[in-house]
Parts: sequence; C-alpha cells; structure tokens
Amino acid sequence: MAQGTLVALDIGTSKVCALIAEFGRDGRLTVIGHGTVPSSGLKKGAVVNIDQTVRSIRDAVERAERLSGWQIAEAFVGVGGAQIESFNSTGQVAVASHTREVARDDIRRAIEQARTVPIPSSREVLHVERRGFIVDGQEGVKDPLGMSALRLEVETHIVTAPATAFQNLMKCVAQAGVKVDEPVVNALASAEAVANDTERELGVAVADLGAGTIDLAMFNEGSPYHTRVVPVGGTNVTNDVAIGMKTSLPVAEELKIQYGTCDLTGLDPEETIAVSVLGEDAGRTVSRLELCQIIESRMRETFELLAGEMRSAGGGMLPAGLILTGGGSQLAGVAELGREVLQMPVRVVSPTGVGGLTDSILTPAYSTAIGLLQWGASFLEEGQPSRFESAPAGGIFGRIRDAIRGLFP
Repeated sequence: MAQGTLVALDIGTSKVCALIAEFGRDGRLTVIGHGTVPSSGLKKGAVVNIDQTVRSIRDAVERAERLSGWQIAEAFVGVGGAQIESFNSTGQVAVASHTREVARDDIRRAIEQARTVPIPSSREVLHVERRGFIVDGQEGVKDPLGMSALRLEVETHIVTAPATAFQNLMKCVAQAGVKVDEPVVNALASAEAVANDTERELGVAVADLGAGTIDLAMFNEGSPYHTRVVPVGGTNVTNDVAIGMKTSLPVAEELKIQYGTCDLTGLDPEETIAVSVLGEDAGRTVSRLELCQIIESRMRETFELLAGEMRSAGGGMLPAGLILTGGGSQLAGVAELGREVLQMPVRVVSPTGVGGLTDSILTPAYSTAIGLLQWGASFLEEGQPSRFESAPAGGIFGRIRDAIRGLFP
C-alpha cells in the first residue's frame, strides 16, 4: 500500500477549508493541518468574484500550511453549484479475446461506449462512476475481470457541471497557487465521509446541507445513481429570520444558531428573546416561538423540495433512509422534522475515519473536506498516484480518472 500526503480544498458558499493529512501504510488518515476562513466571492456554490475567491483560498491554504509545516502544492478540490446534474448510461461491447475472458481492455471499451452519449458543449463531465456489469445477461457483477463471456455491459453514473462555472472555479484554485489532483463533486465527497458500505448497498440518500445549496447523492447496490444540487440552504433560513424579526443578517444567523429549532413541541409561548432592530437603538423582545416557527416553516419547505427531488430520481426504495450532514444539519430538531416530512429514517451524521487534529473538524460542517481526503486515499490504497496532471478547460480530469478505474477495476 502506498503512503503519502493528501490535501483537500472545500470551497463553499460560507467557508473555504483546506485540510492536510498523512496517509500511512496502515491505511489511516491523520490530519496534520487545517485552515478555515469565511468565504467571499461565491454565491450558491458558484464563483461570482474571482479576486475575492482567490483571496479566500489563499488565506485557508496559508493557515493550513502554518499549522502543519507543509507547503500545499496540489489538492483534491470539491465542486458544487446549483447546476450539477447527473444521468445513468450503459455501454456494451463484445469480448475481444479469443479465449473469451474479460480483459482490462474490454472493461475500458465498455466504459468508453457508455460515455459516448450526446452531452452539450456547455456541460463538463466530472465523473463517470461504474455502477455494475452485466456479463452475458448475468446482472450484479461488480468485477468481471477474468470471467468467461461473449458480451460485456457496464452501467455508469455520469455527473456533469456547467463548463464555464467549473472553469472559473479551477481558475481560482490555480491563481491561488494550487494545482488540482482531481475535482470531486461535493455530494459524492460528503457521502464518502458519512455513508458506510452497508447503507450504500441497501439504498441511502446523503444530503449535505450547506449555506447556499444542498448537495444530494443517492445510492443503491453500493453505487450512486442520482447526484444533484438543490439551490437552497442555511442562508435561506437566515434571510427569513432577518425579514421576520426585522434585524440584520449577522444577528439573524446568531438567533438561528443560539435559539432556533425545527421542533416546535414543548416550546414555551411566553419565552422571549432580545433582538436588535434595524434603524432602532433600543431593540425589542420577540417570542422565541415566533422565531422557531419561521425556521420550521422554511426547513419544512426544504424537506419537501428534497422529497420531490428524490421522487423524481426513482431508483427504488431507500431502506437506509436519509443521512443529513453539512453545517445546516446542526440546526436543532432538523432530523425530527425530516422524519415527519419524508416519512423515512433520517439522522444527522458527522464524518469519521480520520485522526490527528480533529477536535474542531469532526463535525457535519467538515464532511465534504474529510470526504475529499478519503476520496484521495482510495487511490493510494489501490497503489495509484495521488497526483493528476491538470489541464485547461478541465475536461481531462474526469477522463483520466475513468481511464484509471477502467484499467484497475
């Protein structure tokens, strides 16, 4: 097993996080440096100001470097944004060998066949994930290498992003002095950190509740079949509180965190809290129940949006339910409200599987960053290099990864 140093760069709407970790021969990840700064220059996961975004990335990187003593040269970079989309595609080829045994080249050709689908030039392919193989009609094959067969079919899950938005993000990372090991969609990175193999096999959805968006990934039989970004997040709740309480956004955020809950049962209607009011020196008192009703209403609507997205994805039942993670999942009562609206098991999960400087980062808010580290570690476990050559326009990233996965099933 290879060992090395891995870097994760999570560039979100509310924060930019850089993590540095050592990957040991025993397969353990140990965090040796982390830097987190407030994000500026992004809206709903997309770059709206390059200079501000570059500055945020540099600040996070410098903090991680100072803490660890390492200099960051490249990183696994999370990709979000409200226009992430996915679809499933199949590819079928005849087994070429005269011995009729499936070879690596047959697997590669099947994957290439699966990705020969019309994709608009305005979209960038980020992932081509293998979901499973069919060997001469036999379904459910995970690794067909060496099997006797006449025909080989592969089902893949393809994730795309808007080309210009993706290129702007990659440009910001490059201008901050960091090369890209591989771009990874946030939803799949978060799932790497919080969903175990059993849950993925049974069928599970993972929703990372961020400030500007919700990154959703749905799995069954061990593989993703639907990846999407829902364009709402914790900022929408804060905005509603600011409007309803007639206060500023920073005060609304503080009220949400300190007094907010999605569970209205047991709240005292007589309980009041002090709130500063825009344009007034004295401020006023408001009912805590009124505050929580605003929060509950917006979060109920959010879960209804998630329910609609999951219904449209199809793909069967989700016996393992919904895993909530991300900073927005730390809102009190969110799992209880999710269970009520979705009528399925819902739980909040923090990332696991890393050691070292983890006291402040083993929380749901860091699931994407830790998942990026684990994504990179999976390549080192397979003996593959952790470094991928970057290129303009970004299209080569996914192709390199697909080629490697095709050669090493």
